[in-house]
Amino acid sequence: MDNKTRRLPDWMKTPMPGGKKYLEVKNLTIQHQLNTICTSGNCPNRAECWGAGTASFMILGNKCTRNCRFCDVPNMLPDPVDWDEPRRLATSISTLKLKHCVITSVARDDMEDGGAAFWAETIRVVKEVNPSVTLEVLIPDFDAQAADVQKVIDARPEVISHNLETVRRLSPKVRDRARYNRSLAVLKQVAEHGIVAKSGIMLGLGELPEEVLQTMDDLRAVGCRVMTLGQYLAPSEHHLKIEEFVKPEVFKYYKVEGLKRGFTFVESTPLVRSSYHAELHVNA
Repeated sequence: MDNKTRRLPDWMKTPMPGGKKYLEVKNLTIQHQLNTICTSGNCPNRAECWGAGTASFMILGNKCTRNCRFCDVPNMLPDPVDWDEPRRLATSISTLKLKHCVITSVARDDMEDGGAAFWAETIRVVKEVNPSVTLEVLIPDFDAQAADVQKVIDARPEVISHNLETVRRLSPKVRDRARYNRSLAVLKQVAEHGIVAKSGIMLGLGELPEEVLQTMDDLRAVGCRVMTLGQYLAPSEHHLKIEEFVKPEVFKYYKVEGLKRGFTFVESTPLVRSSYHAELHVNA
């Protein structure tokens, strides 16, 4: 059965977005010309998160230089860098009175440092305008160039997240250009500098239980403290096929196993995405 005809099980159904706070966040992102991964990634938790007045912002445009087969962000030549974007983002965070904010970005392999300096400037400006806000940044791999990763580390966000997305065997099929070991190297560098390292994977792509457990061990070995596991949902029939809708009880099993292995937080339900309950992960 292909992605187009496959029906969602009951546990994957979510309410339609709505409400005063949801509209406030939506209107503000339009007004300030900001991108959110909530929209670009078609996140199933958008109603819950926006209704609570939180959002995951996406910097450096909405066109990606990579073509990962699970992702709905378009693979196109990116627009020129907008150096006023950090200030607009900081102002929006202030207007929404956010206590915690998640920021992610497209991959910018067209830039010499992959956008690392822009990342550092964004963190600096957001903290300057919002001195009490805590930040999680969900970064690309910067081709595992240590000097570029260090630019983000030196800006000192509270949490640095970088997703493995899937198990080692499936990584070449799922991700474009990224490599499993490179991602582990990024997370190791983050953890070694005393910042909470976080990562996540999708289930339902054909991974085996023993491979999921091995991924947990690999993450713990490099100092990762937070892990998220959620169900893969294909954005269209042209993306990777959903191999399985993993049942909620299997997600519960993985949460128990992750906590046994020493993760401080394991978010593991079918609807979890990488920024789900992110405000808690600062305490990892």
